Amino acid sequence: MSDRSVTHATFTIERHYDASPARVFAAFADPALKARWFRHPEEREPEIEFDFRVGGRETNRGGPPDGPTYIFDARYYDIVPQQRIIYAYEMYRETTRLSVSLATIELLPAGNGTQLIFTEQGAFLDGLDAAKEREHGTRELLEALATVLAPVDDRG
Repeated sequence: MSDRSVTHATFTIERHYDASPARVFAAFADPALKARWFRHPEEREPEIEFDFRVGGRETNRGGPPDGPTYIFDARYYDIVPQQRIIYAYEMYRETTRLSVSLATIELLPAGNGTQLIFTEQGAFLDGLDAAKEREHGTRELLEALATVLAPVDDRG
């Protein structure tokens, strides 16, 4: 029998966006908008199933062009438009489960923008993934979100 382990960890990332809570919320709720930021730019085009509602499921399968497939498989538990999103998700590399997490996204009005607070509570399995790596990847995704939310300069 192989050695099994679980490491529990929690991390929180706070990020300010110069966009209203409605715009930030839409970037999570609208599949076309989310597809613009919820992946690494060098990955192959992912396969996405998206059902953004309480009880709904989101599955995203993708990865590096010549590498393994990573699977994000989430279920939404709480959605308060423009305020809060709570979901639980599993991460897989091919058929191997790497982790199981609970994620909470809070959207707070902050001047003319939004303060996003992302908290993840994870169980990282068998040394195959780690909270530090997940936090790094989440920070990259939230940076990509900033580019989608950036105002468009119409002055040419």
